[in-house]
Amino acid sequence: MDIIEFIKSNRDYFEDFITRSTYHSNRIEGNTLSYVETYAILFNANQFQVRGEPREFFETVNHKYALSYVLDHCNEPLNQEVIKHIGILINKNIDEIAGYRTVNVLIKGAEHIPPAPNQVPSLMMQFVYNYENTTFSSPFQRAAQAHLQFERIHPFTDGNGRTGRLLINYEMLRNNLPPIVIPSDRRTEYFELLASLNTEGLSHFFEELSTLESERLQAFGFEDRPRMEEQFKRIQNSHQDEKQNEIDPPAADYTR
Repeated sequence: MDIIEFIKSNRDYFEDFITRSTYHSNRIEGNTLSYVETYAILFNANQFQVRGEPREFFETVNHKYALSYVLDHCNEPLNQEVIKHIGILINKNIDEIAGYRTVNVLIKGAEHIPPAPNQVPSLMMQFVYNYENTTFSSPFQRAAQAHLQFERIHPFTDGNGRTGRLLINYEMLRNNLPPIVIPSDRRTEYFELLASLNTEGLSHFFEELSTLESERLQAFGFEDRPRMEEQFKRIQNSHQDEKQNEIDPPAADYTR
């Protein structure tokens, strides 16, 4: 059984993963709903009282539907229509959008100023091409590089962080790797990696979180530990090969 199939078929893990992913991703962006309130909204748990702003309610429901869309489509090649659809789902009933932004935006707390709106379509075309055609040593490196590029383009008027984090799991799941949940209490560490454009650090951050999620999957009954361990081992070996190549570069051929 692959991980996507397990997520969809194991009700307990499905609720756990959807709730954690939604709670922490929204919390990173300032949503004040508690974990219990998030769960209650997502799964109609009427025994819990929910207090929050209407926007926070929509952010919660929207994230669930956008994550479900990722689960249903992550085996497909990434394209602009998939990205736009995730962005539209994230912004539903908050900032109804039809696609990429047509106005300038700023990123709170960041020095970087995203490109002008007339540049976004061509930048996103290049983003998708690079995503599908560049060779990386691991899915974690691909996800890290793509996440940095996506957040700097900031293609939507709102919801770029939530959309970008869903795209990380698009990459994890299409490679049958455990998805990641960035804990809201590691928000500062995560933002510093983004601000410094630290692809290597972000890649290791994602790998750490995916490894932690593999342990949680096993606690919920996922029984493919040998395959996951072998997959992580291959990725670690690729890191070691890269470091060795940096230390011992190929000898120059002076006979030409």
